[in-house]
Amino acid sequence: MTTVEKQVELRNKILFGLEKVYEKLIAFKKHKNTELIVLKNNKIVRIKPE
Repeated sequence: MTTVEKQVELRNKILFGLEKVYEKLIAFKKHKNTELIVLKNNKIVRIKPE
C-alpha cells in the first residue's frame, strides 16, 4: 500500500467518524429538545432540530 493510498484510507475513516458524530449530535439535540448553534456566514444561528 502506497503512502497516497494510506492517506486516502485515513481520510475516509476520519470523514466516516465525523459523519457518525454529526448523526449522534443531532439525535442528542432532538432527544433533549435543545437548539443546535452554528456559525453561518459569520453569524451565530440557532437551529431547532427536527
